[in-house]
Amino acid sequence: GYEVRRVGSAAEAPTTSGLIDSLPLAAEGAGVGREAWGVARRWARPRDPRGAVRARRVTRGRGGARADGAAEGEGSRQTRSSGPAGRPAPRPDRSPAQGTGVGQARASVCTLPHPSHGPGQLLLRCRLVCSLWRDLIDLVTLWKRKCLREGFITEDGDQPVADWKIFYFLHSLHRNLLRNPCAEEDMASWQIDSNGGDRWKVESLPGDHGTDFPDSRVKKYFVTSFGMCLKSQLVDLKAEGYGEELLDTFRPDIVVKDWFAARADCGCTYHIRVQLASADYIVLASFEPPPVTIDQWNNAKWTEVSYTFSDYPPGVRHILFQHGGKDTQFWAGWYGPRVTNSSIVISPKMTRNLAPCTALPETTEG
Repeated sequence: GYEVRRVGSAAEAPTTSGLIDSLPLAAEGAGVGREAWGVARRWARPRDPRGAVRARRVTRGRGGARADGAAEGEGSRQTRSSGPAGRPAPRPDRSPAQGTGVGQARASVCTLPHPSHGPGQLLLRCRLVCSLWRDLIDLVTLWKRKCLREGFITEDGDQPVADWKIFYFLHSLHRNLLRNPCAEEDMASWQIDSNGGDRWKVESLPGDHGTDFPDSRVKKYFVTSFGMCLKSQLVDLKAEGYGEELLDTFRPDIVVKDWFAARADCGCTYHIRVQLASADYIVLASFEPPPVTIDQWNNAKWTEVSYTFSDYPPGVRHILFQHGGKDTQFWAGWYGPRVTNSSIVISPKMTRNLAPCTALPETTEG
């Protein structure tokens, strides 16, 4: 006998999970593989809403057992069940975009993984698959919706954004690039450049003749001595997920902050230096204010230092952060400036007014 099956109907359109599973195929190697192109063409071409009818001969052995190699319930979709009076059962209600390549692709791109898992390069290569994927990835409303879903913006927000795609990636990567900023891990992650006097030390807040920090979550600080004490960190922006295209084309604001305080019973001198450097460690921009001197018998209040690098030259690949100081009384022990809660943050805001661009940041696996 013959078994009539219906294939290629709208009900069998590719699912969201199927599209997500196929996205890595487009990112294999430096180009786009044949399989990815085949998947894209298969989903992008128009479909016959009525479906195609295919007949296949089914042989049966003794007892009516199936002998076509397919297990019961496998293979293509069986004929639809009927409703009352032999009428076909009604289809479930669906939105116009549901079941179509555009609607399902849009929903799938909305559920892409976090940028820290490397979708920047993935999306960049997926744009080459076909015009459908390119148009979806470049869709402004898509990235604005993702920003809203992640809580980067509010529904009533009206802030101007030059490129929502870049705005989303910058927000996703937004974090403090300095490690161990509050001395929770002693001196770990810091390079000791100068260790004069009785050397660097970690103490708990508020400390002798000190005051509480404005943020109660900060519990410790680094303290200097009577000889010059300096420590630093070198941030590799590419290793942190910020690609060359993003840094050179969009040049997002780089915000640097630090906190320092003196003991109430001793004066001190505080130093800070921040440099933006190229891949060859050539300094392209610098923030190095004059040393701050605090007199003896002060109020020991914590002071914040903040500086924003904007419209800096292209080619920035590293950030050097250095701070420290010494006391002015030359007392044995740890009477120099106290520092904590330092931070380097790549801001989602861009002072430079650029036209929207299709570039995507290069991200690293992690």
